[in-house]
Order: sequence, then structure tokens, then C-alpha cells
Amino acid sequence: MRDVYVIGVGMTGIGKYLELSIKDLAQRAAVEALGDAGVAKEDLQAAWFSNGAWGYFSGQHYIRGQVALRGMGICGIPITNVENACAGGATAFHSAWMGIASGLYDCVMAIGAEKLYSEDKGKMFGAFSGAIDVERPETQMEAWRRLSAGLPLEIPPGADSGGAGKDRSAFMDVYASWGRWHMATYGSTQRQLAVIASKNHSHSALNPLAQFRKPMSVEEVLAGRLVTWPLTVPMCAPIGDGGAAAILCSKEYLSRAASPRPVKVRASALASGTDRGIAEESRDIGARLGRQVYEMGGVGPEDIDVAEVHDATAFGELHQTEALGFCPPGEGGRFAESDATRLGGRLPINPSGGLESRGHPIGASGLAQIHELVLQLRHEAGQRQVEGCRIALAENGGGNLGFEEAAMCVHILERVGGR
Repeated sequence: MRDVYVIGVGMTGIGKYLELSIKDLAQRAAVEALGDAGVAKEDLQAAWFSNGAWGYFSGQHYIRGQVALRGMGICGIPITNVENACAGGATAFHSAWMGIASGLYDCVMAIGAEKLYSEDKGKMFGAFSGAIDVERPETQMEAWRRLSAGLPLEIPPGADSGGAGKDRSAFMDVYASWGRWHMATYGSTQRQLAVIASKNHSHSALNPLAQFRKPMSVEEVLAGRLVTWPLTVPMCAPIGDGGAAAILCSKEYLSRAASPRPVKVRASALASGTDRGIAEESRDIGARLGRQVYEMGGVGPEDIDVAEVHDATAFGELHQTEALGFCPPGEGGRFAESDATRLGGRLPINPSGGLESRGHPIGASGLAQIHELVLQLRHEAGQRQVEGCRIALAENGGGNLGFEEAAMCVHILERVGGR
């Protein structure tokens, strides 16, 4: 396997772009990434395009990448369309990494773009329901409801409005049930989830590309409108539109490229979920992938200086800090309360603000993580810079089957040169 480097990143701000198309968002991200790399579009030998819902909303199926990129003159080369739920952007990045590492290509692009806003709220939230087994959705959701109902946990009245898939994504119910199980099993609390969300809103206030840029206190997060207990609105990722892209190259190409700021991809892995039991945490997809990339990269969780993890809710971040070995199982809430995951802490997590506050444009989210970590490792992240960081980790999961994500990617990136 050859060494692989990221030499350019680009990203739109995340927000509500009713006036822009998928083509517009993709072009903005691609142009910025190419400019950042100092690479002409004619130098690209292949591209991977991630998108989740263009077909659902607009009927654009089958050739999304070819359609999105043709207008800016990227054509003729292999363009692969990637659809892997919320892990699509990370899967595009992993595929691009494989293309370089295998020796097939020397300069490629991974790109994702998404438009999720719709005046039809039912249709907007219904877009997420395709990321479970649509032939047996009630079976899937009933398994989570049974798990939640059987817990020795006092759940307050009115904890569930029954609006899953109508006034909220059904995945909020998955995370709520998972969070309740964790609370009953380990004693974690709603306040600990609020600490995580407050931290992420504070981080996003320093990010000019974030969807939300207002800091929130723990008390403000707790006082937010209830989605489904224990999750309040500020603990949950919003609906967002946006695009992000990365240019990857080989060591041979790097030697003749203009970019003075490469970041090395030290490890990258993709996996699918299994039929594990909820308590079989060593078999969790994040735990399995974490072990795989640590071995591939020759590092351990103690070597990670900064991480972007998939926090579609605050509980998602809590869970991933445990699964990836940053703290022991059951300790994720207390780990967050210790301020270890804040900027200035031992291991800053989601300095971008994460999905909760930076935003979550499904097909672009995994590449938005790469954008943030490349800036961090170049030491170009401004007010949210993690001082002296050299090793970074990105984790991006998508969909749900059984008691875990249907798909997930984990990458480890490394600063090249300098202090």
C-alpha cells in the first residue's frame, strides 16, 4: 500500500440554501478544494461523489456525481456514486484513499453534497427513514422500544410525542432508547448529555462555517424543547444543506505538487454492522473499527490529539468516546464532565461543533470532518485550534440495523513536518 496524502480541502458553510442546487453546493466545495491544493481539475484522475437524498427529493438517481460535476467540467474520468447513509462522505474518502493506496491513481477527489431542507416537514424528516430496513421498519423500531420499556429507569411522563418520522428523524428515537439503556446500565445522566451539547455549541461559535454559532450553557440545553427523552433540541443535529470535498494524492504526486501543507492519511477503514446484542460492547462497530485503524496506523487511543466523531445526538458522542477507547465503557458522561473533550482539554472532540452544531448535511458530513481535521493538523483552525496537535481521528457512522450503525468509517490523519 502506498502512502496517501490530503493536499486540499473545501467546504461550504452549512445552513439553509433554498436558492442553491446540489450542483451549486458541489461546485463551491470542489473549486475551493482544488484551489487549496493548487491542482487543476484536469489533474484529477477519478472522483467519488457522496449524496443521500437527491433522488428522494428531486428524482435524480443513478448518475448523481456525473450530473453534479459535469457543469464545472469534471467529466471523462471515473466518477463513482457513493450512498452509505450518513457515512457516505467518509466512505467516499475511504474509497479515494484506496484508489491512491492501491497504486491505481495519483490524484483524486472525494466530494459530498446534500440538500435536505423542504417546506414539507413530513417529507423532510421522512428522508431519514430509508436508512433502516424499509421492509421491516416496525420490527426495527419495536426492538428499540422494547429495550427502552424494559429498563429499570424512571422516564418522565410525556417523554415521547410519537412524532418519529413526522416532526423529527426516527433516528432521534434510536439514540434516545440507546441513551436510556446507557443511563440505566451505567448511571449516566441527562445533564452529562447537556454538557456535551453545550461544549459543541461553544466550539461551533468559533467556526465561521457552522450552522449554529451561538454558545449555549448547560442550563439552556436542558431547557430546550424536548424531542424524545432524554434528548432536547440542542442535543440533536439539525437539518442542513452543504458540500465538502478533499483532494488526495500519492507521495509521488506530492513531490511535484504545489501544496506546501499536506496531511498524511495514516489509516482508513470501513465496516458494516453485525447482529450483536446491545450489551456486547466489545463487538460494537466503532470498537471493532477503532482497533483496526489503531493497528493499521501504529497508534493507540492515547495518541490521538483531536477527534471529530459522529454526534447526530449528544449521546452519539458519548458512545463513540467509549467505543473508540478514549475512556472505559460507561465513563463517557463523566469523561465529558471532566472537560477533557473541550478545547484546551486532554482530547478535544468535535472542535468544529460536530453534527449537533456545525450541522449535518448527510452526504457531506464525513468530508466536513476531514475539512476540520486537516485545518487542525495544518494549525490553521484559528480560534478553535487544538494546540500542537499531530494525530487526528475521524469517525462517521450511518444508518441503523439491529443495535448499531449499518455502516461506519474511521480514519487517522497525521501532520506532516513542523512542530
